[in-house]
Amino acid sequence: MKAALRGLSSTVGTKILVAVSGVLLVGFVLQHLLGNLQIYLGPNVFNSYAAGLKGLGPLVWIARAGLLAALVVHLVGIAKLTLRNRTARPQAYDTKLPIVSTFASRNMLMSGGILLAFIIYHLLHFTIGVTHPEHFTMVDDFGRHDVYSMVILGFRQPLVSLSYIVAMGLLGLHLGHGVASLFQTAGLTGRNWRATFEGAGRLIAVVVVLGNISIPLACLFGLIQPLSEAL
Repeated sequence: MKAALRGLSSTVGTKILVAVSGVLLVGFVLQHLLGNLQIYLGPNVFNSYAAGLKGLGPLVWIARAGLLAALVVHLVGIAKLTLRNRTARPQAYDTKLPIVSTFASRNMLMSGGILLAFIIYHLLHFTIGVTHPEHFTMVDDFGRHDVYSMVILGFRQPLVSLSYIVAMGLLGLHLGHGVASLFQTAGLTGRNWRATFEGAGRLIAVVVVLGNISIPLACLFGLIQPLSEAL
């Protein structure tokens, strides 16, 4: 057990933990996007989807706890690797020329920390109902929680939508660099592989960002309406 813990705490072990937790988080981000986009299919489909998730009961919270643990492992791992890199180079360069690194790669810890704060706010807003409890009293014609209207009314507030859009931009930066890094950790570092995975990372980032920010923008510009106004 001690040997296993030492292995996981090593640089290689930490990179593996960051990669594995990253794969889980990327999978969740894509699944979450597909679920969110169902809002464009109308209130019945979206509220049915939300009710189905709620019907899973404790399983949903177990999954959320697992994802939160994966996020913490991911951020702690990135922090450890960042500190080790700085410790290995205690004296800063006289002139810092980041030729190979990118803005995203140099700020993975910062973007990850901001995303963690946003996720907590997002859960308080749409999942627990702390920030706008009045939205949790709405029901549709089938007696289900009207999540469709809740999302639209929430995003009609410019500051809420702006925070979401900024968070998605940071998520895009994180994904664009992180996806390629996952495969590099797996040992796929050849020139052809690297170009392919960097392209895949950028594509996933663009799809996730555009798909997610389309929802608050559609709410802000009135392209989708809550049930009380759509009838």
